[in-house]
Amino acid sequence: MTEDKGILIRNIYYMLAYAFQELRQNNYTEIEGEKFENIYDLFAEIIIRGISYQLKQGLYREYIGKNESMLTVRGKIDINSTIANRMRNNQQIACDYDELSENNIYNQILLTTAQTLIRHSDVKKDKKAKLKQLMLYFQSVQPVDVQTIRWNTLRFDRNNRNYRMLLYLCYFIISEWLMTTENGQFKMRGFSDDHMCRLFEKFVLEFYKKHYPDLKPCAAQIEWNIEIEQSSINILPIMKTDILLTIGERALIIDTKYYTRSMQKQFDKSTIHSNNLYQIHTYVTEYDEDHKGNVDGMLLYAKTQEDIVPDGQIKRKDGNYIYFKTLDLNTDFKSIKERLNSFVSAMSPNN
Repeated sequence: MTEDKGILIRNIYYMLAYAFQELRQNNYTEIEGEKFENIYDLFAEIIIRGISYQLKQGLYREYIGKNESMLTVRGKIDINSTIANRMRNNQQIACDYDELSENNIYNQILLTTAQTLIRHSDVKKDKKAKLKQLMLYFQSVQPVDVQTIRWNTLRFDRNNRNYRMLLYLCYFIISEWLMTTENGQFKMRGFSDDHMCRLFEKFVLEFYKKHYPDLKPCAAQIEWNIEIEQSSINILPIMKTDILLTIGERALIIDTKYYTRSMQKQFDKSTIHSNNLYQIHTYVTEYDEDHKGNVDGMLLYAKTQEDIVPDGQIKRKDGNYIYFKTLDLNTDFKSIKERLNSFVSAMSPNN
């Protein structure tokens, strides 16, 4: 994807910092000045600092249901188990009760991720040693089977909101651990384009949220411009934008793309991926329901090493523009910011 791995890794930190404001706080800021040879070494450092900070605050605890036989009543008596005890000449009372515990899914994911990084060949020995030292504070926490984690059920409130960024990063790491070898052992794949695509999308959205709040950046759902009463709406796909920017009657829909190859070849001719163009074209035409030409679209690609990369535009007869742009993640971050600013400069009320 890029030529200078060191620059890309540093920019990944900046992208994470935009996606998760926690990286601009506490003890994460020192990471910016460090050099990392690979992405997992960076991830290990973030996990180390995140767990260290969390240990100072205290590991998150939540009530866990337990069933235990004891001499005195605690919680609610389990009648059936108590009767079974008596039949075995055991005079203890079986009780169901809740107990605050660190052995919950949030800490289990942190522990399992740390153990994954410790086994990873790309993580340096000093970071592995730090992770092992931190794991001494997780003796009451059990690892979790990575294939059973239900990520969409995790909820965050004021008691565990510091875990949000860490667990998002854990998801990146653990989901790459799910590929198995022939003998059934788990092994780590490389950091995939799929993960970078999601991070790229979130970074661009959060960049505009921070620097252009007047454009109301959001990931909005676009409604189909159809007669509802006469249409089979249940079978229509949902149109969810990556980024929607609006001011007055003007709108810009941005769809981010991160591919190893950003262009397709047909008959020795490099062209935009057909599905990408059809998708952004549909978004624009459906959102511009009155055909005023005040809704534009953009396919924003992360730049690759291809000789030809997307760079151009088309203008529809209704007046809408569809842009094809690239963003070079292999350059200094100042240039990245300037490039993102240029995409929306015409929309800003200050220009």
